[in-house]
Amino acid sequence: MTISKSLFPAAAGFAGAMLLATTAIAQQPAAATPLADRYRPAATRLLAAALSDSSAYNRLARLTDTFGHRLSGSASLEAAIDWILAEMKRDGLENVRGERAMVPHWVRGEESATLVSPRPYRLHMLGLGRSVGTAPRGITAAVMVVGSFDEFAKRQAEAKGKIVLFDAPFVSYGETVRYRGAAASTAARAGAVAALIRSVASNSMQNPHTGAMSYDTTIARIPAAALSVEDAMMLHRMSDRGDKTVMTLKMGAQTLPDAPSRNIVAEIVGSGKPDEVVVLGGHIDSWDVGQGAMDDGGGSVAAWEAVRLIEQLGLKPRRTIRVVLWTNEENGSRGGLAYRDTHSAELEKHVMAMESDNGVFQPLGYRIGGSDSAIAIGRDIASLLSSIGATNVVAGGPEADVEPLFERGVPAVSLAVDGTRYFWYHHSEADTMDKLNPREMAQCVALMAVMAYIVADMPGTMGRAPKP
Repeated sequence: MTISKSLFPAAAGFAGAMLLATTAIAQQPAAATPLADRYRPAATRLLAAALSDSSAYNRLARLTDTFGHRLSGSASLEAAIDWILAEMKRDGLENVRGERAMVPHWVRGEESATLVSPRPYRLHMLGLGRSVGTAPRGITAAVMVVGSFDEFAKRQAEAKGKIVLFDAPFVSYGETVRYRGAAASTAARAGAVAALIRSVASNSMQNPHTGAMSYDTTIARIPAAALSVEDAMMLHRMSDRGDKTVMTLKMGAQTLPDAPSRNIVAEIVGSGKPDEVVVLGGHIDSWDVGQGAMDDGGGSVAAWEAVRLIEQLGLKPRRTIRVVLWTNEENGSRGGLAYRDTHSAELEKHVMAMESDNGVFQPLGYRIGGSDSAIAIGRDIASLLSSIGATNVVAGGPEADVEPLFERGVPAVSLAVDGTRYFWYHHSEADTMDKLNPREMAQCVALMAVMAYIVADMPGTMGRAPKP
């Protein structure tokens, strides 16, 4: 997961999503409305079907166990896409296809960070996505540790020729992720030879967290990596005691020419207004660590399963329901942009775009970017989910892949979930299947299925979203 197509400026929107997911909010009471009454039988059937077994969880396990992580440009991503396309055809979905998108191709290579002084120690590190590498012999230099950008600004005269570590504690993702984005250029501007950050993580068991960084094109590019929370704190303690800390950083990272990839698309064609479209999905790419189960294999498979259940139950919505599994959300958002460009002429008839990219944990309800009427409709629909306690609906911005559609006036919906543990595992080797719960994932399937089907079938629409 990234935070909007521009990576860092939209952090506040994502932080709002996490605030909803981690704050105790009183459940809204279910209320009878004409819309809810009309679709109660269909919602009941979809809930029962989604919760009847662990089909979504089992399919996700097969995907992640078979193909592993799926970084843009990798063979594992393209093999996973081939498999999903074949499975969707076997499911009986219509117009199954891959829509081409050119994606960045960053390769991690061999990497290490080794403490030389005051004692030899192999540090826990992951290079940050888009970083340049080091020379084969690596960089050996003294480490300068600061706790914030403000502290660095006061001490930047000390940075020349050093590896700068920004040991910024986790406050929220939206607040702390700026260190991942800007640490390298901030340090390079003062003459540093490399930049390290404390992993952007709310908890850690020596599992460093990667993610995309960016460079100021007017400043020399220096290597950038994340250390585990524990190792960053240790180096900070050493520095505070006056110990001379020296390390060797080796990174084989390189950026290759853009590579071809695909957005995965499948449909249930509408019975009455087939040119009007409801889109739902997740992003199928992941970082090159762990299994990409939580971020975002779970969201992708939940959307796919939601559409499969609608088709399996013989529900025939008036509008077309289109599941899209976007490529390259993590380090470029090229999939979301390619979808917008490919379907540009149709976007006036896209009536909703929904993405799940916060982990398929216990759902609380929905976050909706749109007009007041869209939020009111969302609350009517959510009232049908009282049996699983997912009736909360709040205003909020879109996930990254649907942001280009939202900017064109398409209402955006995302799942609000209990994100307590999300940043324990995010972008790390710990993003594996065992962190997910089959029933919670099934409940997320139900939320996506109910929202997608009702919006695709109801007589009116949510209206256009206000232009940002």
